[in-house]
Amino acid sequence: MAASGRLALGTLPRSSWVRGSGPAVLSRLRDAALVRPGFLSTAEEETLSRELEPELRRRRYEYDHWDAAIHGFRETEKSRWSEASRAILQRVQAAAFSPGQTLLSSVHVLDLEPRGYIKPHVDSIKFCGATIAGLSLLSPSVMRLVHTQEPGEWLELLLEPGSLYILRGSARYDFSHEILRDEESFFGGRRVPRGRRISVICRSLPEEMGPGEPGQPPPAC
Repeated sequence: MAASGRLALGTLPRSSWVRGSGPAVLSRLRDAALVRPGFLSTAEEETLSRELEPELRRRRYEYDHWDAAIHGFRETEKSRWSEASRAILQRVQAAAFSPGQTLLSSVHVLDLEPRGYIKPHVDSIKFCGATIAGLSLLSPSVMRLVHTQEPGEWLELLLEPGSLYILRGSARYDFSHEILRDEESFFGGRRVPRGRRISVICRSLPEEMGPGEPGQPPPAC
């Protein structure tokens, strides 16, 4: 029953999951910043969480980051997955990436503690290509995008557990993005309490990087 309820969320209008400063920014980012609520069933979310937990548990939460973008996190790069998890990631690839895009071989896993957050930042083209796609596990959160030159232009994405978000092109390079800390976590007038959040992030390959080259530090998403 829980899984059916989650999947039914996908029938709600876009405005239930994406809100912005006005029609212009909503139109501009219509295909560049997307949310697919209920992308995972409850069972699929549990499959990923169960596989990731032993590896994450071996790491400590950190309170600084190489580019000062994340607070209260632990992370890993993962390239080996169970058959069930690989099937989920293949669905992400089909939903978010074009047939001509090559993905980085490792998947970025980011675990935010309940007080953790991601500060506003703009992704570097050195670290991944034009598209990133992230699965949200365990806790709802709000992602905020703000135009780097026109801060009055913004977009917010409501990321429920089991949802998939996709950022492409302009949404990554012309807008900063962040995950709001718990005390700031509102979507419109709705309070979105933050708990522990895990994101599983697939990334397209930077154009200048060949498939056999070593991975770069991942973006914070």
